[in-house]
Amino acid sequence: MTAPDDVCLRSALDLAAAYRSGETTPSDVVDHLLARIRTHADTVGAFVTVTADRARARAGAATQRFRDGDGARLPALYGVPTAIKDLTMTAGVRTMFGSAAMREHVPTVSDEVGVRLEAAGLISLGKTNTPEFGSPCYTEPDVAPPARTPHDLTRSAGGSSGGAAAAVAAGLVPVAHGSDGGGSIRIPASVCGLVGFKPTRGRISASPVHGDISGLSTHGSLATTVRDAAALLDVMSGHHPGDPTWAPPLPEGETYLGWCDRTPGLLRVACFSEPLISDRELDPQVRGAYEEARLLLADLGHEVIEIEPPPLRDAVPDFEVVWAVGTTGIPVPAEAEHLLRPLTRWLRERGAGTSAAQFQAALVGMRQAAAAALATMHPYDAVLTPTLGQLPAMVGALRNDEDPAADFEAQKRFTPFTAAWNVTGMPAVSMPTGWSDEGLPIGTMLAGRPGEDHLLLSLAAQVEAALPPLRRAVVG
Repeated sequence: MTAPDDVCLRSALDLAAAYRSGETTPSDVVDHLLARIRTHADTVGAFVTVTADRARARAGAATQRFRDGDGARLPALYGVPTAIKDLTMTAGVRTMFGSAAMREHVPTVSDEVGVRLEAAGLISLGKTNTPEFGSPCYTEPDVAPPARTPHDLTRSAGGSSGGAAAAVAAGLVPVAHGSDGGGSIRIPASVCGLVGFKPTRGRISASPVHGDISGLSTHGSLATTVRDAAALLDVMSGHHPGDPTWAPPLPEGETYLGWCDRTPGLLRVACFSEPLISDRELDPQVRGAYEEARLLLADLGHEVIEIEPPPLRDAVPDFEVVWAVGTTGIPVPAEAEHLLRPLTRWLRERGAGTSAAQFQAALVGMRQAAAAALATMHPYDAVLTPTLGQLPAMVGALRNDEDPAADFEAQKRFTPFTAAWNVTGMPAVSMPTGWSDEGLPIGTMLAGRPGEDHLLLSLAAQVEAALPPLRRAVVG
């Protein structure tokens, strides 16, 4: 048996169904995708480490389970290939956090999210490319080629889950794990023409490190369909006994995938397009895609209400303090400090110069701003905004090694919406709802009330069903 020729175009759930029907096997699919990775991964800057031997061994075991007739009893994504972002620890597999200073780092434990992916039978083909410590919204590290969107190889795949998005968009894996502290799933999803889902704060465990006390960051999904993103969320979500806080689970017997097949009902959807952290005007084509999404929601019967942006602009200085302090959390050997990128050094110096009192004040200020924003938006079931302010950036266009402060400001102008929902902890999804005259994907973002990931996925699936079929741009 061989893998079908269109493996690189199939969704994760389609591949899982093909295993159960006997059309193909995990071994055939993994071999096929590993060959694609050898040929195309560097072109799009998708992977920093490929774990071919591990993947083939797991695929062989999974293939045997299906041959033994266990398919009906196996988890929904059993045997499906995926990849894990290089910011996430994986026991026995090099994890560099995108940094040349951490090139030899091999963890002895895995993050809980990786444990859950493995327990559900997904097969990781390796670690995906990320910028150093996940700080910028572009993926151009010293340890791998730049991550590029397959829709235009001169343009960035975004960040910090740029490698994961490039891998899915290029047809190297059907679905991938990502993480998002200020838009790092939704930004790459937008520029790569994918669905990028950031769940509610506490939906996915941060065990065992719990390194982000700000609550900004979470794991999430990058996929070609809303249903795939939901199926991966079903795998990753859940409370670990050591978690200090967590989001309430779905009722017994319900799944996020199941909610994709349920109607969301008629919702009240707030919308705004005024940038939250920048005064730069939106690209006209980005605004056009947002307006089309707003009209689509109204056509679907939802009550769409234009609102003033929530009161989050004043929280930007506090967010920047918290972001800078967060970059100091990864211990770097003194002898390797010189290998850090200029932006990383600038942020770490800024973070190290922040006093405990200043950090506490920034955390409180950010939390108070979030509370005010959540109260403002509580009457609405969802909120619609653009995902980004501009079309996909050229590789190198945002990066400025000579002036890291200017680099940081350029990133803010490019991403004036996404970090808001990290501050509030709300679930948010970027979807490819529009296309530029140049054929570039344009993402539009929906956010939901905290804890209502299921309703947001139901709405996203309804929107997706009303859109034209996804334009794929797989390489090769």
